[in-house]
Amino acid sequence: MTSSPAFAFSTVAHIVSEAGAACRLGQYVQQHFPTARQALLVTDPGFLATGLVNGPRDSLLAAGIQVHLYTDVVADPPEHVVLEAVATARRHEADIVIGLGGGSSMDVAKLIAVLAGGGQQLADIYGIGNVRGKAGGDGKGGAGRLPLVQIPTTAGTGSEVTNIAIVTTGATSKMGVVAPQLYADLAILDAELTLGLPARITAATGIDAMVHAIEAYTSRHKKNPLSDMLARQALELLSANLLRACENGADLAARQAMLLGAMLAGQAFANAPVAAVHALAYPIGGIFHVAHGLSNSLVLPHVLRFNAPAAAPLYAELAAIVVPQASGSVEARAEALTVAMQQIAILTGIERTLLQVGIKESDLERLADEAMLQTRLLGNNPREVTRADARAIYAAAL
Repeated sequence: MTSSPAFAFSTVAHIVSEAGAACRLGQYVQQHFPTARQALLVTDPGFLATGLVNGPRDSLLAAGIQVHLYTDVVADPPEHVVLEAVATARRHEADIVIGLGGGSSMDVAKLIAVLAGGGQQLADIYGIGNVRGKAGGDGKGGAGRLPLVQIPTTAGTGSEVTNIAIVTTGATSKMGVVAPQLYADLAILDAELTLGLPARITAATGIDAMVHAIEAYTSRHKKNPLSDMLARQALELLSANLLRACENGADLAARQAMLLGAMLAGQAFANAPVAAVHALAYPIGGIFHVAHGLSNSLVLPHVLRFNAPAAAPLYAELAAIVVPQASGSVEARAEALTVAMQQIAILTGIERTLLQVGIKESDLERLADEAMLQTRLLGNNPREVTRADARAIYAAAL
């Protein structure tokens, strides 16, 4: 778990962080993609209903770019949603894709960008490194890959700067696409788009971003000096602003800081991938339809305590950021980080136990079985997780 002296690091080529920037989307598209004429804007019905799509859309129209909407994204998007969205892009001959929403909308936008103009099928690209064609970043999208702009409307997933998209492939199963072609060409962070976000969603997505930073900092294989720096800065911003954003949703400075923190955490875990917290959270979301950020929050303290024998020195380093008054031994400071994360959940009022989201003790065997299928994530954990360990962690979270 020491930072590797040899490492590779990738991220989005262009990033804009400024309140109000989304209403200048047309200018940014003209600057970076001067030949774009047909934009597909990807969002979900909930965000569409806020009316906040109008500013970015009108800006594109004013720049002479036609706008087509795909607004049927749902949480944990199933394959049929992705395929419908790809078909919509082809029907309108879209030459640029814009994700505007939470992680699900941005994930769908990534998949449209790589599938709409290429010859691959969705089933062909599941896994790591299976997307063909040139990666983006040149302002042209690369061969077969449409230019991609991502604009997050929650401060959580960091999907605007990651090369990962998650698709629901069955009743409860999920598959991931991980490839450099999924990195956006441009990410825009505009806190004005997050002002209406309820406190509970602000809390759950914010804790999700904090989990990204914590897991990147302790990732077993690809932890590196750049990911470490980003994870620490992300935690500093997120821990200082999450409660402010929850208590006063109109605090634009706190909202912008949360977006920046979530993005930095996304850059960190895109290069030093997440681990057991996510592996155990996925079945909670997949089977019981619990929001991803909340699923992470429910198991986080229990995974931290499980990992402490292997990761306590690193957790102690992060405690100095999240709970700077912590003192004592390495183990005591690592525990202080765990308690601080639990305290954030208490203060924001989100659910703290599996029972509160409808999960019973009789469900734990199934959850443990499903968690052990998340081998891509479990391999990154600082401590090996057995099936018995997974069940014990779920039991502690009950």
